[in-house]
Amino acid sequence: MNEQTTSNKSETDWERIDAIPDEDIDLSECPEVTQDMFASAVVRRRLEPFETQAPSIQIDSDVFEWFKKTEKAYQSKINSLLRTYMESQDKSGGVV
Repeated sequence: MNEQTTSNKSETDWERIDAIPDEDIDLSECPEVTQDMFASAVVRRRLEPFETQAPSIQIDSDVFEWFKKTEKAYQSKINSLLRTYMESQDKSGGVV
């Protein structure tokens, strides 16, 4: 077994990267982002750890079974959808 440890420390010179003006960045090999790409995108957002709870809520059984059947991480998917809905309703960006 390999006992070598890995490091999360970046070796990228971020100050140098941040100093490059946008117009000097070569984007010729980057594909154009289309509406179809956005339509099929999966949003995964966790900028900071949130305190979580394990509440007991009522969900229709067919809805619950559909999520369990179609999503490996169905609880995270349900949470992500609820967060997106919350943020769409809350004009302050979801900060409650």
